[in-house]
Amino acid sequence: MEKKESVSANWQQSRLLTSNQIKYLENMQTRSKTYLVIKRTCDIVVSGLALVVLVPTVFLVMAIIYRFGENKGPMIYKQRRIGKNGKPFKIWKFRSMVVNADKKLKANPELYRKYIANSYKLPAEEDPRITKFGRFIRKTSIDELPQFINIFKGDMALVGPRPVVEPELKEYGDQVDKLLAMTPGAMGWWQASGRSNIEYPERCDVELYYIDHASLWFDLKIIFMNIISIFKNTGAY
Repeated sequence: MEKKESVSANWQQSRLLTSNQIKYLENMQTRSKTYLVIKRTCDIVVSGLALVVLVPTVFLVMAIIYRFGENKGPMIYKQRRIGKNGKPFKIWKFRSMVVNADKKLKANPELYRKYIANSYKLPAEEDPRITKFGRFIRKTSIDELPQFINIFKGDMALVGPRPVVEPELKEYGDQVDKLLAMTPGAMGWWQASGRSNIEYPERCDVELYYIDHASLWFDLKIIFMNIISIFKNTGAY
């Protein structure tokens, strides 16, 4: 069984909290309980209904597609991400890449360096890991649908800062505790603002802005803007 350690705790042990961080954590403790209860209730209801619809339809079709050609292999791709309070979890996606994609990327040192320098992503046309079908489900965000499972479980919320892989934590510097104080989301201000078109360090500012201004109205605005971005294929890699 994988040993789960709190990344946030390790970061906190390595330094003292700044006055701004202490102020933020105090504000988090007094944040409207009504907002948090409504937010979680909506997450459960929406993700539950979505899964009831998706499992006998989209998931069934996908199970057939992943039995043939270059797509043959596991239907679901799971990746370790860092969640609230630094607790790792496995994010679920429909697999858009070849099997053993991470090994294939790391086998090309030059491409891997470009991947790191480009905010942990590559343009689809340059990424040897992505299949033709994978490009389609990424552009349409169909690959993200299994994250309703993460939302239902409580690993993620419908709206929140995008969950990061552990190496990305360093991009947030002394603001990492603020990032890890909130449940990550399937949709967020970063995606609504242009997602892959916005790179670090600007992405940090966008994600932290949401955390400072989170509300039900802001969440609804983000959901609406994300839906528009999906139809326009804005910033999709």
